Amino acid sequence: MADTFKNTPPAPEDKGAMTAENIAAALAGESQASQKYLAFADVADGEGYPNVARLFRAVAFAESTHARNHLSVLGKIGTTSENLKAAWGGETFEIDEMYPAYDAVAKLQENKSAQTTIHYALKAEMDHQGIYDETLKGVEGKKDLAAAPVRVCPICGHTVIGDAPAECPQCGTDGSFFKEF
Repeated sequence: MADTFKNTPPAPEDKGAMTAENIAAALAGESQASQKYLAFADVADGEGYPNVARLFRAVAFAESTHARNHLSVLGKIGTTSENLKAAWGGETFEIDEMYPAYDAVAKLQENKSAQTTIHYALKAEMDHQGIYDETLKGVEGKKDLAAAPVRVCPICGHTVIGDAPAECPQCGTDGSFFKEF
């Protein structure tokens, strides 16, 4: 039987490259499953199956829990400052390398839908990088982020702190649809 974690994810262990690769692959799979099930929940809601939607959301939470445990075992969860730096670096990779390369391929293959989703993601990653940068400065100065709501466009992911714009500057979605956190 596995050790009980007692309200904390498992600690990292630096034992076995193959195991680390397997856990990294499991992290990717669990993360994808979580997102897929959240999308399935929205479809179920739209089709009038609120309890099926609730099931999908519950299982998505379980899959996210698995992903967080895998992340912990890989030693990828640090202090708030370390996590902000890691998040900022991830955004940098997506902005500078990943999405420009993906966009070039989508353009070559004339896939307009892929170009649109890549554009949306790239612009949102820029939002996130700027927010992380400012937040990290605060944390390094021992200050928390302001209590203002964080709002996200449900279509393109444009992210703002404070009031939503009247209309999303990236995709044109009415600001009243922004999700508040």
